[in-house]
Amino acid sequence: MDLDMYKHPSTQANLKLLQTYGNHIIEPGFGELASGLEGKGRMEEPEAIVAYLENYFAKSADMKGEKVLITAGPTYEKIDPVRFIGNYSSGKMAYALAEVCAQRGAEVYLVSGPVALETPAGNIHRIDVESAEEMYQACIEHFPSCQTAILCAAVADYRVAEISDNKIKREESGELCLHLLPNKDIAAALGERKQPSQYLLGFALETHNESQHAEAKLRRKNLDAIVLNSLQDQGAGFRHDTNKVSILSAEERLDFPLKTKKEVASDIIDYLLKNRKNK
Repeated sequence: MDLDMYKHPSTQANLKLLQTYGNHIIEPGFGELASGLEGKGRMEEPEAIVAYLENYFAKSADMKGEKVLITAGPTYEKIDPVRFIGNYSSGKMAYALAEVCAQRGAEVYLVSGPVALETPAGNIHRIDVESAEEMYQACIEHFPSCQTAILCAAVADYRVAEISDNKIKREESGELCLHLLPNKDIAAALGERKQPSQYLLGFALETHNESQHAEAKLRRKNLDAIVLNSLQDQGAGFRHDTNKVSILSAEERLDFPLKTKKEVASDIIDYLLKNRKNK
C-alpha cells in the first residue's frame, strides 16, 4: 500500500469501521515505499507483528478468574409517570470497559442505567436498573465478591421527594417547584466497605476546576484512582465515540490523548492492573 492510498479518506474510514467491530489493527510500517515516497504504507516488520501478537495474547487472560463490578449510563429519577430527572450519559465508556475486561478473562457485573446499547460479548452479567437507589442496591450486593469496581455511571445526585402518580398538568399546576432529596453516594459507600484486596476506580466529569474537584473526590470517597474527563475537551464526554482522559491517584497524574473509547478502556485497564499490583 502506498502513502496516498493509506491516507485516503475511504481507507481511513474503513479502518475505523473495522475497529468499531472489535478488530485490532496493526498499523503499516514507516519507510520508503514503492512509489519512491516515504511514509506509512509498507507492511510492518515481521518482528513487530510478532511482538504485537505476543502482547495481545498475553493480555487476553491477564484478568482470568477475576470479578469486576462496572456501573454504566445515567440514572432516571421519576417526577411523574412520563417525566424524569436524568442526564446525557450514553453508557458507551462503561460498556467499552466491560468489553475489554471480558476479553481479558474477567467475569463482569455490569450494573446499567437506561441505555440504547447491546450487552458486549463475553462473561458479562447485565443488571438493568433505572434509579440511583436501584443502582446503589445492586452495587452493595455485588461489590463484596468483586476484586475491582469501576464506577463509570453518571448517577443522579438528587431524586424527587414525592413522585406524582399521575401526569402533572400545566393547566392544573401552573408554576412547578420540585422538592429534591440527595441520593445515596455509591462511590462513598463502596469506599467505606472496600477491603485491602479490592481496587476502587471512580470517574469524574467536570466543567471547571477539573483537577481540584477530581482530587477532592479521590480523597473524600477513598478511591484508589479516578478517571477525569472534561466537557471542555472536544470529542470527549457524553455521547461521543471518543474520549480524552487523565488518571489521577494519590501518587501521580497521567494524561492521555483523544482516542476511541475502546482504546481508552484498554489504557484504563492496563493502568489499573499495573497499579493494583503496587498497592
